[in-house]
Amino acid sequence: MSFVQLKGVVKKYNNHISVDHLNLSIQEGEVFGLLGPNGAGKSTTIKMLSGLLKIDQGEMFVDGLSVAGNTMEVKRRIGLVPQDLAIFENLTAKENVTFFAKLYGLRGQLLKARVEEALEFVGLADRAKDKPSSFSGGMKRRLNIACAVMHHPKLIIMDEPTVGIDPQSRNHILESVRTLNRMGSTIIYTSHYMEEVAAISTRVGILDHGHLIACGTQEELRGKVAQDNKIIIQVVGLIPAAVEELRDHPRIKQVTVQEQTLELLVGPSQTFLQDILFILSKHEVKIQSLTQVEPDLEALFLSLTGRTLRD
Repeated sequence: MSFVQLKGVVKKYNNHISVDHLNLSIQEGEVFGLLGPNGAGKSTTIKMLSGLLKIDQGEMFVDGLSVAGNTMEVKRRIGLVPQDLAIFENLTAKENVTFFAKLYGLRGQLLKARVEEALEFVGLADRAKDKPSSFSGGMKRRLNIACAVMHHPKLIIMDEPTVGIDPQSRNHILESVRTLNRMGSTIIYTSHYMEEVAAISTRVGILDHGHLIACGTQEELRGKVAQDNKIIIQVVGLIPAAVEELRDHPRIKQVTVQEQTLELLVGPSQTFLQDILFILSKHEVKIQSLTQVEPDLEALFLSLTGRTLRD
């Protein structure tokens, strides 16, 4: 049996279906990336799996235990890093981790050792006596992780753990995920940042409107868009009219612009290149370089849904 298993899971809010008959299996020792835009059902799924939200229909299992039937025992095996910070601003970093450690039943020397270990792990040992009110956003996120992992959970769920933080803290968190996985934890990592999931995940699931629309290794998922072409063009003299005409082209699925760089996702027809060159030439846009690259996970999502991960 899979370490985490979801069978026909449904969650409704009034007349809105947030999670729609979701089936998913995650093996022990995986770093499973759960991708999708805001509102795709990622956080709702995580809350149900963590026992924080009632399942309307279907079943969820963690380590062979039913979440609905063994909620407290499942919670003991999970470390949850929520999207909204779950720390107390009026307690020190050490007091925060100690509070959550006691909730998991840690006492005495084990409690002290685990608190020190968790703060050291997230790089906050030297700030143990400081309150989070003096921390940066990234430091608060790292404290959030310390509070979730000090009891050595078998399953760690990280729900958008890098929202609104600096690149250094983001890199620290991603490296922490790799380390926790090497230490034996199965990890579910939700995000709408494709590059983060691509960097750490062994398998990826893509949610859209409560449905799992694709699931597999990154190689397997990229194979689903092998017929598409991703083109990066460095140009000089780019004007809005040229961009608009490219976006109106029926075989060009997406046009992204960053200063004088164009990134296009196009269909399988080989006539696309002639059309692109014609449009740019027509608007007197000069091409400095043109590169075709392998489609990535964001290209897959666009191919499947017709929109980008951050829409």
